[in-house]
Order: sequence, then structure tokens, then C-alpha cells
Amino acid sequence: MGDIKLFNINDGEVSELEGRSVAVEKSLQTLMERHLEAILGIRFLATEYSTGKTHGGRIDTLGIDENNAPVIIEYKRSTNENVINQGLYYLDWLLDHKAEFTLLVMKKYGNDVAELIDWSTPRLLCIAGGFT
Repeated sequence: MGDIKLFNINDGEVSELEGRSVAVEKSLQTLMERHLEAILGIRFLATEYSTGKTHGGRIDTLGIDENNAPVIIEYKRSTNENVINQGLYYLDWLLDHKAEFTLLVMKKYGNDVAELIDWSTPRLLCIAGGFT
């Protein structure tokens, strides 16, 4: 694991939480998607979202954050040099497909939320065992 440490504070006592990695990338993705709002303040929209035949990709997780900004999350179990490039490719795709994203939000959360989408600050989160 990396140099980041997490701690549990309970009744004035501090204990370090032991880090661990997952064996399969999909299990991390599933765990995150089930608890996106609690962990990151992101409302879940879609998993493995297809970018269509032309672009030929799948966005691991799509969501909308507490500020109504679109969020793309890409997961890699281990150190991967392509996760950032892949994420940026999907971010570019998203900005070219605003109507598709808006429709997805509308179907899941209604017109009121869809009208509040903030395209000025879309987010890309890359969750990986390490980065090069």
C-alpha cells in the first residue's frame, strides 16, 4: 500500500487502520458503487457505461457529485500507466456527449437534478494501486 495512513479515533484513543488491496478490480468497483454517496458524496448513475461503437469503451462508474458536477471513476487494481490517459479519454467523450449524460441523470433523478448539472467542473477520479 502507499504512504497514506488512515486512523480510527474512538473515545480519545487513536489506532491505525490496516490497509489492504483487493484481489479483483471488479470487487472494489462494486463496493465503491454501493457506497458512493457515503464515501465520496457522489450519487451513482451507471456502471460499465458504454461509450458506443465508435469510441469502443466502457466507463467504470458514472455519477454526479454534491455540486451537481458529472463524475467519471476509473479503477485499476494495481499500478497502471494507462488509467489517467483512459480517464481523460472518457472525460473528453463525456464533454462531447452532454445530452446523453443529462438524459441519464433525468431518468435516474428527475428533471430538477438534470437542470442543475454543472458542466464547468466535471471530475475524473482514478482509483488505482499506484500511478506512474
